[in-house]
Amino acid sequence: MLEEEMASESKDTIKQKIRARYKGVDRDILEFIPARPVAKLYDDASYKRVCAYCRVSTGDPHQTTSYELQKNYYEDKINSAPNWSMVGLYADEGISGTSLMHREEFKKMIRDCEAGKIDLILTKSVSRFARNIVDCLEIVRELKRLPNPVGVLFETEGIYTLDGTQGEMMLSVMAMTAQEESQNKSDIMNQSIEMRFSRGIFLTPELLGYDKDADGNLVINEDEADTVRLAYYLYDGGFSKKEVCDMLTKLHRRTGYRKQTNKNTDQDPVYNTRWTPAGLTQMMRNERYCGDVLARKTFTPDFLTHKSKRNNHDRNQYIQRDHHDPIVSREVYDAAVQIMNVDSGKSLPKMTVVDDGPLRGFVSVNRTWRGFTGEDYVNASKSAMDEQKAVPEKKAFLSGFQLVHGEYFYDHKAMSMTISKGLLSFNLNCIRQLQGVKYVELLFNPVDRCMAIRPTDESNPNAIAWCDLKDGKYISRTRSCKGFCQALFSIMGWDSEQRYTFTGRYREFQGEQILIFELADTISYEDVESEGKEKKVAHYTDEDDEEFGGDSVDEEADCLVPEMYTAEWGVLRPARTYKGCYGLSEKKSEELLREAQKIIERIKSQNGGVTESGDNSLGSEGDGARE
Repeated sequence: MLEEEMASESKDTIKQKIRARYKGVDRDILEFIPARPVAKLYDDASYKRVCAYCRVSTGDPHQTTSYELQKNYYEDKINSAPNWSMVGLYADEGISGTSLMHREEFKKMIRDCEAGKIDLILTKSVSRFARNIVDCLEIVRELKRLPNPVGVLFETEGIYTLDGTQGEMMLSVMAMTAQEESQNKSDIMNQSIEMRFSRGIFLTPELLGYDKDADGNLVINEDEADTVRLAYYLYDGGFSKKEVCDMLTKLHRRTGYRKQTNKNTDQDPVYNTRWTPAGLTQMMRNERYCGDVLARKTFTPDFLTHKSKRNNHDRNQYIQRDHHDPIVSREVYDAAVQIMNVDSGKSLPKMTVVDDGPLRGFVSVNRTWRGFTGEDYVNASKSAMDEQKAVPEKKAFLSGFQLVHGEYFYDHKAMSMTISKGLLSFNLNCIRQLQGVKYVELLFNPVDRCMAIRPTDESNPNAIAWCDLKDGKYISRTRSCKGFCQALFSIMGWDSEQRYTFTGRYREFQGEQILIFELADTISYEDVESEGKEKKVAHYTDEDDEEFGGDSVDEEADCLVPEMYTAEWGVLRPARTYKGCYGLSEKKSEELLREAQKIIERIKSQNGGVTESGDNSLGSEGDGARE
């Protein structure tokens, strides 16, 4: 009880001392020094160095009226104020206000503020200053924090940033309104573009090889078109990108790029004549040169950054074939694109398809070639399967078998093939089954969704060395198949980050061997985190067997019972070239090179025979390897 009374008295004593201390001292003994009053902007008679910032958001010539009126207004306003001195006028013409990226005059003005050259910035409104609320507030705060604070006067809103009576809330509301206005304009523009494209009303930007008539239609410019044709003909004829660029540069042929950055001047544009492989690639991939138009190849996901992104089915696209007169044929254009898609080498693989026998409709796979799309494989397969031929009564690899499902993948005797992140491999059971076979050919039937492996020899351009023999033992080899994977995963709708494994079936008849893998019965794996450790999670897929012409599945079965193929076997029947998707013939390539030589001679005669140093005849340059 005594301890509690002592503690209570101690607290009361402390409180009394605090109260006595905060009563303060007698105000008469303090000397008061008042702060300098903050004058209103127009009441402030101090000398100020003043600039103005104005901006118009498009390069339309009609906007010049607004631009010039703003300039004249601010020059008169600043010069008429007795205590203001004109520092300069900073003006961006044809630049959006949602980003600071290309607003060079604006950035120069901020640097001059940081250098102490400016005291006050005049601008028409918040939306003219910045349509990005974050940029607007950050810049205003930075200017206020400078050793010599710089104020910004927004005339339309009546906001002066150094006026203490006006907080940031008003400026934030105005900046937010300006940003919302930009968002609305962006949405309206996207809707307008969608409506235009959906009706085949396409934009026609400046394009090398074409002029635009009064209605905006593309009309071939024959002089520039010779540059485009020469590039395609040389490239399809065997010249590398660097060799083509060197030839065009020596001939002083202009590219599609301007040398000067300001496109809004009245001066005639000056174009670059120095060609680069990147610029050449971009030109030759443009589908407009074969007469087509693909709308919305890129889009802008964020109206604030204005950064474009390649359209990978993120937005609607529209394509119109034969929209205008082509400069090169579709055959020449497709060949150039296919060659650019390949990783290395200058030969252009041909797509081949088996047109009869049990492998009818199977397409031979070039594992590294990226030039064939999923659509190409489907069309090639259908070209053989749709032909009017007698259909065999039984297919040994599709009928009369009981399917092996995912749970049998773990059978140590099962044959399996695995595709993972662009890599292809077979387990040793596959290699042992085709004992003594070093090279195999991979075939794909996208219609029946099957893959097959059959023996081949090293001379086959699509041969795969799938194993090595070391110390009398076979060792499986993992091979790259990135080119084929793009088409395969597109057709099957698979995830490129997962690993897919399929079981195989062996069939032999009259000395001919084959392994068949049905993609309908697949197991896929993905990496997941579990208590800090990686593990594999399996996903089984079992599509309806009847879709592929198979028999019903016996869940109790643990073996395969094949039925005989009643037609001619011929599993090693050679594949024929699918004419709907193949490269240029040697005869066609030579023809293009002859045409290229004629163009070179024509260009030289137009230039008076004057080119950069070096021989401009084709000679044997095309014999070199492509880049």
